[in-house]
Amino acid sequence: MAEHPEKRTGHAKKTALDTGLASEDDAAALAKLGYAQELRRNFTMIEVFGIAFSIMGLLPSIASTLAYSIPSGPAGMVWSWFLASMFIMTVGLAMADLGSAMPTSGGLYWWTHYFASPKTRNALSFLVGYSNTLGLVGGLVSIDYGFSLMLLSVVVIANDGNWSPSNGVVYAVFLGCILCHGVLASTMSKIMGKLQTTFVVMNFVLILATIVALPVGRASQRNDAHFIFAELNNLTAWPQGWSFMLAWLSPIWTIGAFDSCVHMSEEAANAVIAVPYGIVFSIGSCWLFGWICVIVIAACMDTNLDNILGSSFGQPMAQIYYDAVGKRGALALMTLLFIVQFMMGLSITVAASRQSWAFSRDGALPFSSFFRKINIQLGHIPFRAIWGCVGLGAVLGLLSLIAPAAAQALFSLAVAGNNVAWGTPILCRLVWGQQKFKPGPFYTGRFSVPLGWTAITFLCFGIVLSMFPVGGPNPTAADMNYTVVINSAVWGGALLYYALDARKWFTGPKITLTIDDLSESQKRTIAEEGLDVGDVNTMPQETNRGPITAETNAKFVA
Repeated sequence: MAEHPEKRTGHAKKTALDTGLASEDDAAALAKLGYAQELRRNFTMIEVFGIAFSIMGLLPSIASTLAYSIPSGPAGMVWSWFLASMFIMTVGLAMADLGSAMPTSGGLYWWTHYFASPKTRNALSFLVGYSNTLGLVGGLVSIDYGFSLMLLSVVVIANDGNWSPSNGVVYAVFLGCILCHGVLASTMSKIMGKLQTTFVVMNFVLILATIVALPVGRASQRNDAHFIFAELNNLTAWPQGWSFMLAWLSPIWTIGAFDSCVHMSEEAANAVIAVPYGIVFSIGSCWLFGWICVIVIAACMDTNLDNILGSSFGQPMAQIYYDAVGKRGALALMTLLFIVQFMMGLSITVAASRQSWAFSRDGALPFSSFFRKINIQLGHIPFRAIWGCVGLGAVLGLLSLIAPAAAQALFSLAVAGNNVAWGTPILCRLVWGQQKFKPGPFYTGRFSVPLGWTAITFLCFGIVLSMFPVGGPNPTAADMNYTVVINSAVWGGALLYYALDARKWFTGPKITLTIDDLSESQKRTIAEEGLDVGDVNTMPQETNRGPITAETNAKFVA
């Protein structure tokens, strides 16, 4: 398989425009950030939205997280979705401001490095890059683990609850799923953008089927408005108020893939518009349609919540479907559910590989020179990064063999790890870099700063929330929340690695441009930013830098 060479010579390199990888404007926008165009921009704005919405996988994600929301009762489930989604939108708007201004696949750690203080930028960028990379892989593992449970629940329903899968069987299904995602992400790059539209349609088919089938099936047993909107329960050992807050974990995990729009920046046409609107539209869609779904579920579920949580089918949603539409209907809807969940896993495989590739391009991951190479024959994709994510995911999935509590920690790894990755660049911008921030076409204006602080406060709260045992204080080993252990290992390990070794060589994002990467109009555009393009070939490859501006040019010229 033909790969890009690690070092490209100027005379052999065609421009992105010549090779059809990107438009003039998109290549110029990326060049301002110091990067040559290496991936093909074949995602439209709708398709960028589609990959985020597909990863969120609204109904499968709600189904996977009902164990967090049902213990607070129907009103807790309904109102936690609405309120948490509102705060998640503040995070999305703050990220959309940055994504429009500086769209690059490694955006989160890139923005951190650009905005942070000189003393902290390398360490914080390193931490954010690792937290985001492992958070995305954790998300892939938790999605595919959820897929295996859903698929196996169909088998359990077919056997009338008289069979239950072992941890080994669950892992075997998980492993087959994640390997399939690696194969599909590697071989279907030319139609991956178009597939996202199909995935969005499938998501809405499932939503429509559910919000029609449940009320029809429970026509004589539907719950009233007071039950749906005002009845709180507490099936945990925590106080009532904290039980309600723990229900927020369902929307926090579900609407947690909007940063995938950022990771697709270098494959998005008109990225300065596609990325921010993809973020905002995906969050807004999940806020609205997710709220409709949880209201319908609350209206149609058994009023004895213990019957749902203790279902012999192993999935609360399977029990809700079974109660409403019987065995055959439940089999049909659960089959559609795990098919959509499979699509979620494929989309997050793509997004995780782009973040991993970007971080390797900047030399931060182990074996970066191996993983950063692009495969041309398969459609200008990071083939090795895809399989790196799949391999790491397969190893992390072994936690499912230990105990369900250990496997569930991967769910919170995605929450806590990504919250750190999302919040740090926003914080750095507000504390150190506000004067350096140059808005893109999408900008929230005078609301940008208060939205940013609201987002940071909410993300910090989300990290704390994800650390709590769901059942109550004084947990046993079986129901302990091991998120604090896993995330401490991720964050502590990254910072220790930086302190002992990486600080000697990691100096932030690298410049990958040569003069032959640029057309004449792109050279003029960059010159307007203050850079003498004649210096591009001689810039140190390991140099710290943000956007190529008069400030960075002065540093290089000096």
